[in-house]
Amino acid sequence: MKKLKVSILALALGAVMFTSCNAYKNANKSERGAAIGVAGGAVAGGVIGKITGNTALGSIIGAAVGGGAGYVIGKKMDKQAEDIKEQIPDAKVQRVEEGIVVEFNSKVLFGFDQSSLTDASRNTLNNLITILNKYPQTNLEVQGHTDNTGAASYNMTLSVKRATAVSDYLKANGIAGSRLTVKGFGETVPKYDNNTEDGRAQNRRVEFLITANDQMKADAAQEAKDQGK
Repeated sequence: MKKLKVSILALALGAVMFTSCNAYKNANKSERGAAIGVAGGAVAGGVIGKITGNTALGSIIGAAVGGGAGYVIGKKMDKQAEDIKEQIPDAKVQRVEEGIVVEFNSKVLFGFDQSSLTDASRNTLNNLITILNKYPQTNLEVQGHTDNTGAASYNMTLSVKRATAVSDYLKANGIAGSRLTVKGFGETVPKYDNNTEDGRAQNRRVEFLITANDQMKADAAQEAKDQGK
């Protein structure tokens, strides 16, 4: 019965564009991992990101390997997430499948309507850099987001500039450029309610999506094999 559930879930993630994501939401971690392994992380991530409206979830699942290796990666990500929570209290840290989402409200990093980092934000990013150097086998996607105030084209440009400013600072301070990807979403992916001032303020954010690089995936696959997972 469990194998049947996993198979159905895999089909849903890989080919079903006409269904909801309820099967994925209701599955346990091992079933999710197996489904990702069967359907393919990129396919699963694209489907889930689209139907949930959560680009972070979709991107992280798109980079997932699933199965025993995914379990090993998840345990490593648990430790990194705890380190970030402890060292950077201004950040919102969420463990998502085989990755981590770290969210900074833009006011933590930038002045209003600005894309230049503040002195305080550099200190915050320095703490993050310390942790990223401790876990070198991870990739980072830096996402810029805005609220819906003003022209959409302006917001898109601002989101790209902010994400780029953060990425450039990381690279200038020892994080390899090969680990970094920059994306700007402007106002297109609100996480909070744009009908309230508080919601708009929270939508003005920069998110880091932390996922395993190829070396971590290979090491995790070998570790899982050695453990018989």
